Amino acid sequence: MRSFDSLTEREILALAISLEEEDGRIYGDFAENLREAFPSTAEVFKGMQQEEIEHHGRLTEMYRQRFGEHIPLIRKQDVKGFVKRRPVWLYNSLGLEVMRKTAESLEAETRLFYQKAAARTSDLGVRQLLLDLAEAERGHIAAAEKLTEQHLTDPALHEEQEAQRRLFVLQIVQPGLAGLMDGSVSTLAPLFAAAFATHDSHKAFLVGLAASVGAGISMGFAEALSDDGSLTGRGHPLLRGVVCGAMTAVGGLGHTLPYLIGNFRVATGASIIVVVFELGAISYIRHRYMDSPWVSATLQVIIGGLLVFLAGILIGTS
Repeated sequence: MRSFDSLTEREILALAISLEEEDGRIYGDFAENLREAFPSTAEVFKGMQQEEIEHHGRLTEMYRQRFGEHIPLIRKQDVKGFVKRRPVWLYNSLGLEVMRKTAESLEAETRLFYQKAAARTSDLGVRQLLLDLAEAERGHIAAAEKLTEQHLTDPALHEEQEAQRRLFVLQIVQPGLAGLMDGSVSTLAPLFAAAFATHDSHKAFLVGLAASVGAGISMGFAEALSDDGSLTGRGHPLLRGVVCGAMTAVGGLGHTLPYLIGNFRVATGASIIVVVFELGAISYIRHRYMDSPWVSATLQVIIGGLLVFLAGILIGTS
């Protein structure tokens, strides 16, 4: 990688052209990825792309007037000091707010580059050009704010907030809820079967721990391999798998941890209290995000949990 101080004035201008082109293409990708779910924000990024295209054209014309037709290929990844960023396609699963923050960061980074470049050049014409470019980058932010006011009206903003909520439910809440339900309910039978069969807190804890971790790994892989999200819009499979697997393990560990208490009766009582809170949390999430009525959401979860709980006790005492 080249150090910034080693760049010639010609290379600095060539790098500026490359920066404007890359930023414009990033904004274009953001706009394309957001067009279906967030059309108003997509128009904002499309407008920012047009701003970058315009500045790229002006830079290219200035370069040709000063240095001729050949523009050397130099990119920011060739120069030390620039922020290393994720590949653009990874932003699709990271959410709208991450894209907005990335855009702000790109503009600030490019503006800082122009200011530093202007400070170290001895050519008055190039220095003025770089200062103009830094001011242009500041103008990009103002233009983005103007575009936001133009396209993100109150109805459009409300619509996009609802779309973002739906995506959050689809990509995070649903796999997390599926994992929490599986972990909280499916581990009840082996845990309490071991507890009532042995009346030994330590052995019950080991069984519950194994069941929770095993279920978490199994559910994580099952969710990640179920689909790649390209057709269902459920987001990146790795993220869904991690969320589902982690919540499955948490659901099982919640009522397993009380068996760290040496006294079997006290541990069992504490574990049952934790189970009640877990089932209540599941009912609340279903009501809050899945629009399930409180009564039906609670009854379904309690009946399912109670059946599994009784099955564990019957097996353990048989």
